[in-house]
Amino acid sequence: MFLRGFAQIRVGGPDREGNRAFVRSLLMQLAALHAPEEVRVALCADESGTAAWQWVKWLPHAQHLTDQDGAGPVRLAADSVEALERLLGESFVERPRYEQGTPPSRDEPFVLVIRDGGRMGNASRLASAGYRNAVLIDLDDDTPAAGKGVLTFHVEDDDLFMVRRDRVGGEVRTRSARPDRLGVAAARAVARLLSPYRLGVVSEATEDSLKMSFDLGALLGIADVSRLDVARLWAPRPDAERLRVPIGVDADGTPVELDIKESALGGMGPHGMLIGATGSGKSELLRTLVLALATTHPSDTLNFVLVDFKGGATFLGLDRLPHTSAVITNLADEAALVARMQDALHGELIRRQELLRAAGGYSSALEYERARAQGTPLDPLPTLFIVVDEFSELLAAHRDFIDLFVMIGRLGRSLAVHLLLASQRVDDGRIGQLESHLSYRIGLRTFSAMESRSVIGVPDAYELPPTPGNGYLRTDVSTLIRFRAAYVSGAHRPAKERAPQEVVQQQIAPYTLEPVELRRPEPPAPEPVAEAVEAADPSGRDNVLSVMAGQLAERGAPAHQVWLPPLGASPTLDQLLPTLAPDPELGLSAPEWAGNGELVAPLGFIDRPFEQIRDLLVVELAGIGGHVGIAGGPRSGKSTVMRTLICSLALTHSPREVQFYCLDFGGGALSSVAGLPHVGSVAGRLDADRVTRTVAEVTALIAQRERRFAELGVDSMATYRRMRADGRVADDPYGDVFLVVDGWFTLRSEFEALDGPVRQIAAQGLNFGVHLLLTAGRWSEV
Repeated sequence: MFLRGFAQIRVGGPDREGNRAFVRSLLMQLAALHAPEEVRVALCADESGTAAWQWVKWLPHAQHLTDQDGAGPVRLAADSVEALERLLGESFVERPRYEQGTPPSRDEPFVLVIRDGGRMGNASRLASAGYRNAVLIDLDDDTPAAGKGVLTFHVEDDDLFMVRRDRVGGEVRTRSARPDRLGVAAARAVARLLSPYRLGVVSEATEDSLKMSFDLGALLGIADVSRLDVARLWAPRPDAERLRVPIGVDADGTPVELDIKESALGGMGPHGMLIGATGSGKSELLRTLVLALATTHPSDTLNFVLVDFKGGATFLGLDRLPHTSAVITNLADEAALVARMQDALHGELIRRQELLRAAGGYSSALEYERARAQGTPLDPLPTLFIVVDEFSELLAAHRDFIDLFVMIGRLGRSLAVHLLLASQRVDDGRIGQLESHLSYRIGLRTFSAMESRSVIGVPDAYELPPTPGNGYLRTDVSTLIRFRAAYVSGAHRPAKERAPQEVVQQQIAPYTLEPVELRRPEPPAPEPVAEAVEAADPSGRDNVLSVMAGQLAERGAPAHQVWLPPLGASPTLDQLLPTLAPDPELGLSAPEWAGNGELVAPLGFIDRPFEQIRDLLVVELAGIGGHVGIAGGPRSGKSTVMRTLICSLALTHSPREVQFYCLDFGGGALSSVAGLPHVGSVAGRLDADRVTRTVAEVTALIAQRERRFAELGVDSMATYRRMRADGRVADDPYGDVFLVVDGWFTLRSEFEALDGPVRQIAAQGLNFGVHLLLTAGRWSEV
């Protein structure tokens, strides 16, 4: 049937629902085979008719191209023909009348009007002359008598009759076919399938979506990023939404989400790769992804390790997040740092394995978290997301690092350690073993079509426009999504006082054919702009990232530190000891020191990158390790270490417990400790008599103690210390005595006569609480 050949098609018959089924069939054939820009569908119906045709609301052909109401595009439906004509607009009512054979004008859509009980006055053009390129299908019997361009059908049972008038006006029915009928359920299903599709104007909007820049706040639905509702954003998420965040929009303006859960849980896989040439927006996309995850997940569920091999500004500002376990940069020129990072990441895998084993033999982090969610008293085990920028250059300089990446790829699923490798180029030869573990691929603009094929399987990424942020997301062999990424480095514009029309409030509205009006909420009182200013980065970098990160910085538990930077400036003693406090008898001391009562003293920190800790370096002097030798070249800090040891013992022991007698041959470094009550004397190389007397006094003390031990029946120095502490040998003013020789080579070369006595002190002294502390240029001197 050529619908454009008629102004009206009247459908009558005893079964109104059967007539509607026949018209539904005509309508759905027309809608399924023509775009909304080619065919417009309008309904004129009373209350009963509207109920029967409610499903038409889903057809894009029945929606206004520009006008909106509270439920979206206005549906082309009214209870009278006159109202419907107004709804169709001037471009419709100004069309010329129907003339058979008259072609439509360019870009003029065909209009199908269905009348089912709607009012239609005699003055309506649809009821009389009709419109060009439009047809009225009328299910009512009150239209004017048939005229030119009118086709009448009569439907009865399974027969379709064509009705015409004979010469005397009588009705003549001719059986022409068996009517095709379509049920409401089927019509509704097809209409809903067609509802997303548009052409023409929407195609232009599609292009705009990929050209338009937008910040992360808009993508996350945050009206003002300077006023984050962190409690709402960090609220528990359904399993399906965990580790899933939008990173941009596709061609239709629909958010494109990256889901880094493993595929068994409905995600895209835990490990992936991002490749983008210079200027493609790679660094910006990494910042956007990390900040989106941090904004939507609390730090007890997700942590980051962010690695930038070349030391650029990719992750600048993200170290403030409580989620950040480490930001590791400037590795290109520091081979030691690369080895250190390798130890730290390997150590984290081992730590997680041991934690699962110790907690009850859990086979995976997922099983552990499920037990924790069910009430088992377990500490959180956050997912660790490792992002490595410029990984190709890392592997080029350190080929063995691929083994660690493969280990993460193999064990990461069960240990909740996820990996994203990013670079400007990809070298297939270097990632061979790792490739099977990479589930998702992101390709921004590449340097060549071959690189694009290596990343996403097709050359399309090479043909992307030069605007940063354009890319493709490949999640499996059949899914390739074109998107434009959001950005977080754009300037933040603080929220101003909003007008009422700017207030957005979500409401549930009925989606019907009839117009939907929503009550406008009262605008809330504007919040002070000062709050937005406080959230800004204090360094003055007032961009979206700094504003959002600044608000998240003080929220949530700090992440477990996977990476500890190399030891830097030497710690001071107050950093090694508990709180120092003055004591009336002891002076400045550390009353809470765990080693009180023992001959131990803290001297520094031990660096353990694999274990991710720094242990306290404690010198134990009560046993066979009671002598201390310090060797090092000129200006290496030998005298400083000796002085630190003396001060540490002085802070942790009373002058009655330890005493020092110093021979300062190192340039006067020990003169600074001469004022300590624990120090008996400090003799320099120019005071030979005092040096000799000091050694003689210490030697005499050993002989005196040897006799005293025999008299008291003391079997060891440990027993003697207890006796002194109990007051049973109160007449001995000496505790543990230290002979300090700063410059052993000077003593041997300039005081040869003392070499033998000092060696005798070293041999016998520990048995009687006498210790030797010395420094030397090399061990061969000792």
